[in-house]
Amino acid sequence: MTRWPITARGAEKLRAELKRLKSEDRPRIVKAIAEAREHGDLKENAEYHAAKEEQGFLEGRIKELEAKLSNCDIIDVTKLTVSGRVVFGATIDLVDEDDGREVTYQIVGEDEADIAAGLVSVSSPVARALIGREEGDVVEVDAPGGRKSFEIVEVRYV
Repeated sequence: MTRWPITARGAEKLRAELKRLKSEDRPRIVKAIAEAREHGDLKENAEYHAAKEEQGFLEGRIKELEAKLSNCDIIDVTKLTVSGRVVFGATIDLVDEDDGREVTYQIVGEDEADIAAGLVSVSSPVARALIGREEGDVVEVDAPGGRKSFEIVEVRYV
């Protein structure tokens, strides 16, 4: 089975979600199913069917999270010794060569990506262009909006 990278923070978020699903959501749904059963005929019991459907989604998500956590490589970026080089988990300050705008991205696993929060997937065009580069390098990125040019100002491992 393929292993995939995730930051320590991303793994912790997945663990927290899994814990919440098992300790809070699962008991709530089991209780809702039990209450719906008390209403009698299950064939036409909308609450029962809704709770069973929710239970199916919940159990699917629990299995998905357990599989992801068992097949991931947790990368703690604070322990890396790759001074100034862009690697998975690094936070990179960039300057757009076209308009001088400054942006900051962290390269994260696929499940952690959130472009609005500056978290870019390791498989994204931006991350692929940045990995292996160093502070001071100018990088060309074939982004969905067209070719962009960035200068790497600083690489941090936080």
